[in-house]
Amino acid sequence: MVHFTTSRPKRKAFLFTFFFFSVIIGKKRGVAARKKGRIMPQDAFTLRLVAKELDSALAGGHINKIIQPSPDEVDLVVFTAERRTRLLVLSTNASECGAYFEDRAAEAPPVCPNFCMLLRKYIQGAEILSVAPVGVERILAFRLREKTEFTDTVRLLLLEVMGKYSNLMLTEGAGLGTILGALKTTSIDGNTHRVIFPGVAYALSAPQAEKVSLAEENRAELRRVLALASGDLGQFLFTRVAGLAPATAQQIAENYRGGDLEEFVRSFVFSDDISPCVLEKDGMPVDFYARPVAGALPFPTLSAAQSYCYGKKRARRSFEGKRRKYASAVATALKKQEKRLAQILEKQKECADCELLRKKGEILTANLYALHKGMEGCTLPDYYDGGDLRIALDPMRTPAENAQSYFKRYRKQRRTLEMLAPQETETRDGLEYLRTLAAAAERAETEEDLLSLEEELTAAELIRSAPQKRGKNRPEIPYRTYECGGFRIFAGRNNLQNDRLVRASSPEDLWLHAQRYHSCHVVIRTEGKPVPQEVLQYAANVCARYSDARGERIPVDCTKIRNVKKPRGSRAGFVTYTDFITLAGKQEL
Repeated sequence: MVHFTTSRPKRKAFLFTFFFFSVIIGKKRGVAARKKGRIMPQDAFTLRLVAKELDSALAGGHINKIIQPSPDEVDLVVFTAERRTRLLVLSTNASECGAYFEDRAAEAPPVCPNFCMLLRKYIQGAEILSVAPVGVERILAFRLREKTEFTDTVRLLLLEVMGKYSNLMLTEGAGLGTILGALKTTSIDGNTHRVIFPGVAYALSAPQAEKVSLAEENRAELRRVLALASGDLGQFLFTRVAGLAPATAQQIAENYRGGDLEEFVRSFVFSDDISPCVLEKDGMPVDFYARPVAGALPFPTLSAAQSYCYGKKRARRSFEGKRRKYASAVATALKKQEKRLAQILEKQKECADCELLRKKGEILTANLYALHKGMEGCTLPDYYDGGDLRIALDPMRTPAENAQSYFKRYRKQRRTLEMLAPQETETRDGLEYLRTLAAAAERAETEEDLLSLEEELTAAELIRSAPQKRGKNRPEIPYRTYECGGFRIFAGRNNLQNDRLVRASSPEDLWLHAQRYHSCHVVIRTEGKPVPQEVLQYAANVCARYSDARGERIPVDCTKIRNVKKPRGSRAGFVTYTDFITLAGKQEL
């Protein structure tokens, strides 16, 4: 920790400088984030349309079940007025905050969190009266009515959609009410600007001083501010008008064709015209929009667009997280094996002169008559290589004892080398096997690839397997399957599958593997028919694609299954083969 000791004026200057650069850096990061599309358009414009959509679907429905699957998400199972069950997701996650429907089964965690228990106490079974935005704030208000034999109470479930500051609160009472509980609370004295704590009156966040609100009572001020618009209109609207996300501000700027800017902004924001869509780049969602965007995928509702966008991003994050976890487990095992191999090689190096010890013992034995106790060394003729050999002696031992000492050291080092040889072979085999797992983790592309990798890592005891639910067996992971020229082609996803694929194939089937590289095993089911060259080339391309080789032409060996042998006791995926031809595979199919 660094401690600063400065005078008061210097401290003030330091704090001012620190604050100034923090603001500048924050703005730059904000601009960079907007350029990358990481800020979702959950603004007053979008949330008003979301609220209208949710109100139409949920008004008159009842909350049957409440689940909190994660610290920043609450799921409501609602039986709607149309007698349909819907799963409503209320997310306060910074990257996927919002309210939307999902078509999946609700899964409850083993332990119910405190906020979830509070919601179950107050609103489970409640009727949803309406869903509406709070003014032009980024807040959705769910008006809920709990009616029993003794009470008839209306409460508000307030979802604040504000990026990393998103929150979910339950209130009761006049206006926006008093807080009964919140997903994220603050201490009473920990935040002087806004306290979020049970028993405290709910208060809106402080307005941004540099921005003007879109509320009806601020029309004159909005007109005055927009009259000053210059330069990049989208950036100007984002920085000066409250409740507009960068994407919305940019869409307003792109559609503006002159005239009364204040009237155009208000008509755009408060229009019910909607065409939900999701913009994708390289197969991954960038953002979702309420208005059409060139090249975007259309969706019937904003909820469907949000669910698709967030679901695909969540699945991608989960996939990458698992792949990093498995790659890390393999890397740790590789590091241990490399360390073990280094230790073995170091011991072998220490024992490398064992034959010299034997030779010195024999030369001493042949010249005992010329030596006597008390000598510290001697130079004797080397009848093995010619010349003379200098031999160190222990003066406290007789010449015979010195000779036996050399023989003893020789036998010890020889035994060490004999024990190290199989250890070195085993360690090198283990390293080679782990490198195949590292290559499999690197080239994993689908959830099936990760499941197959998890299966092998569990079998190798590199990770612990997740406990299976009683009565449910994990389904067998299929091979990668292709078809070309009427022939079926199979490729293993991991070493275990590679072994099973070889065992399940006929002697006349063709087997392919990248030469001198780690790759999947590929088998062409011949069914006794000759295989055309284009089918061989396609199979070689499959093999090259799922290998750790890089280049335009990758050597791939091809032989019949009857020429492929698995040595007894060898690791998964290891085989030997003969009588092969070599093809040039390409990594593009």
